Amino acid sequence: MRANDSAEKPSRRHAMQTGAGLVAAPVLLATSFPVVAQYKNGGAAGEAKATTLQDPRNLYPKPPFKRQPQEPPGLASKMDPRPDHGEKSYKGSGRLAGRRALITGGDSGIGRAAAIAFAREGADVAIGYLPVEESDAKEVIELIRAEGRKALALPGDIRDEAFCRKLVETAVQGLGGLDILVNNAGKQVAQPSIADITTEQFDATFKTNVYAMFWITKAALQHLPAGAAIINTASIQAYEPSPNLLDYAQTKACIVNFTKSLAKQLAEKGIRVNAVAPGPFWTPLQPSGGQPQESLETFGAKSPLGRPGQPAEIAPTYVLLASSEASYVTGEVFGNTGGTSPF
Repeated sequence: MRANDSAEKPSRRHAMQTGAGLVAAPVLLATSFPVVAQYKNGGAAGEAKATTLQDPRNLYPKPPFKRQPQEPPGLASKMDPRPDHGEKSYKGSGRLAGRRALITGGDSGIGRAAAIAFAREGADVAIGYLPVEESDAKEVIELIRAEGRKALALPGDIRDEAFCRKLVETAVQGLGGLDILVNNAGKQVAQPSIADITTEQFDATFKTNVYAMFWITKAALQHLPAGAAIINTASIQAYEPSPNLLDYAQTKACIVNFTKSLAKQLAEKGIRVNAVAPGPFWTPLQPSGGQPQESLETFGAKSPLGRPGQPAEIAPTYVLLASSEASYVTGEVFGNTGGTSPF
């Protein structure tokens, strides 16, 4: 399944509703000055290699993009330009050492980026995906194993409740437990009018984005210990819905409320629940029906940074929320929208 990369929304209304706003995720900026590593006692470890300050507007490809229709759910390997999931850029530092994660939609897009980052931070990772996405999934499994971590490939359709239960049980057995759950897989199909949304599409979108999250989380809870983390992928669409994403936007609003309510339920068990709300991200979700082809050509152009985000740019947010560094963070929604957030 694809990661829930949300469609671009040009509106930039600046109104904060109490308790419902996006929380900006921390951003690590490179510096052009030499840096000196410091130990806890204040001593210097020597001068580190200087990094180069980079303009975020020019880090990745900008529109125009060519039209590139794919049959859903789409493959990252067929996209032009190919998305950056952090395959060569993400550097880990042991923040998730010994952890065990299940990520739905882990074959490409945001889920793939999270899987790579988790493995490089020391976690064993199981990924769920559709069988037709096997070629993308194999690449992810190889990348996880290259880090010396355990990797599980779990193909199947999460619109089926029985498979959702099996997905969790297989992950728990294969990883020897579970303490990170990322509900990320999603379905997005743009339609110009409510009249064009069939009952079949409406049902499939809700089954993929909402029902599966409920089924998988419910099955995982009996295995998650205190200190575990659940991370759901919401979207800017939950707050600023596009007219052609009527059904998708509804599911993302559901995810926000599910996250906030469940966080209150599970606080007494020591389990944190948070969500990430992406803006326009360059993933297979877009050319495979998430955007009309004419919109794909200018995808991300209306964001203040002038381009769509790449999956590698959002992976650190998932790492933060999964790590013990976010021990006091629960019931929150972290926005990563390239400036398109209305909050």
